[in-house]
Amino acid sequence: MRQGRELVVDPVRHASEIAQFFSHVVRGPGQQDCWLWTGAIGTDGYGRFALRRGGWRHAVMVRPPRYALAHAQAGEPLQGDVRALHECDVTLCVRVVTAEEIGAGVRAHVIAGTQQENMEQMVARGRGGGRPAVIARGAGVRARRERALALREAVRSGWDAAAVEAAMLGAQPRLW
Repeated sequence: MRQGRELVVDPVRHASEIAQFFSHVVRGPGQQDCWLWTGAIGTDGYGRFALRRGGWRHAVMVRPPRYALAHAQAGEPLQGDVRALHECDVTLCVRVVTAEEIGAGVRAHVIAGTQQENMEQMVARGRGGGRPAVIARGAGVRARRERALALREAVRSGWDAAAVEAAMLGAQPRLW
């Protein structure tokens, strides 16, 4: 979905769409685990979810973490300037943790933030901030996509902890 467009995910009106979305999500078995997107992944290594709502001529692509944030708002609009930030640093994660869960010790995964906060997070975690490899982007984007594809494959048939760990570290699991 284009930046700047608000997103509403109503639990009643969009029930079948929500079911379709969650059919592409594998929930990690642990209380602290990510919930991983297993649907389409773009060339940039981020997930894609196609919305085909009544009256729209063409599908509109939405990033799954943003859709998850809108879903968590139970029908209230997610404003167009709100970004989905990954506290867990896993681009395929769509887990939005409630305040009650955080109070119970569950770490945050996907949170709402601004573009400024997104950029500050990127720099603070060493994913940007003027490094030549990031400016060149080619190698970084390819590596992010490869990690995303490996992670998706690690959970497509159910959660495989060893394969998930290998994918998150950017290594290929041993096949023998």
